[in-house]
Amino acid sequence: MELEDCERMMMVLDSCLSRINWRLQYRSKRRLLTDILCLCTGLRPVVLVDYGGLLPKLQEDLCSLLRLAQEKSAILQPLRVMVLEDMAYIVHVKEFEEHISSSLTLQQQLVLLDLEQCPPEILPHTVENENASELRRAQKSFSSVFPVEVGASVLPVVPCPMVKPVIGSSKCEAVDVSCSSKHTAFQTSSALDLSYITEDAKIALSSVNGWLLGYPITYLFSKEHGEKAMRNLSFKSIYHYKLFARRKGTLTSKLQEDEVLSFTAPCDVAKRREEEPWIEAFLARMEGKLKRCSQVWVSMRLEVKFLESNSQIIVV
Repeated sequence: MELEDCERMMMVLDSCLSRINWRLQYRSKRRLLTDILCLCTGLRPVVLVDYGGLLPKLQEDLCSLLRLAQEKSAILQPLRVMVLEDMAYIVHVKEFEEHISSSLTLQQQLVLLDLEQCPPEILPHTVENENASELRRAQKSFSSVFPVEVGASVLPVVPCPMVKPVIGSSKCEAVDVSCSSKHTAFQTSSALDLSYITEDAKIALSSVNGWLLGYPITYLFSKEHGEKAMRNLSFKSIYHYKLFARRKGTLTSKLQEDEVLSFTAPCDVAKRREEEPWIEAFLARMEGKLKRCSQVWVSMRLEVKFLESNSQIIVV
């Protein structure tokens, strides 16, 4: 993507936001534009839109925005709105396919923090764990919807045997769709409601989010032991990691800095702060992504803050 194409795409989004009359606060609007830019430049495969309202209105606004903006910018074509339970996401189809593939083939190692243990412990990859197996099953379920394609990405195929309707649609019940008509049904949907993947899983949606959003660490716990997980983490001091990236602009020589993503880790499992091997591997992976789109992004930096124990620190 060239810098001029990037800025033209951002202007298209800004114009379309005004046309659909989505009144976002300045910070939310900037975050949405940054999130979409990160998707289109390959820095992230999926973003969580936890700002700008609640479902089903949030979903409707996101679908309206993408539908209108994709008519004016080809760069936005690979983006889809996805719904998991009560949360809305934007997915870059090709980048998400690659993210799933690298996870299932273990090319990308994810640190799993078992919150059902007191104190929480990092799970060795060689040890069998029911919650880790549940996460892998969820990954495989996503892979059935977003299979890796050779060459150009295509729209995902809706999995058998059941497709749940998009929240806010005229039909509230699940719809049984024959395999022969799945691709057509998917293409005409305004969003992907894949809630059945997380609803059927034994692990909490927060645990799936850690992997889904590209964090290097995920808090792993089952729905059954959600309160226990919260207690085990609530009295732990944590490090809050924020990754920022600087990008160019055609209208000014001054670089603009945007927050790409943020995550947390208990101090007990990140004693070396940003020098932990899994943090260094994560940064190296993100640097590689940044270099693939050097026409837009120039550099990145990691900011680490120490936070005292807090009973509300489970961040999805």
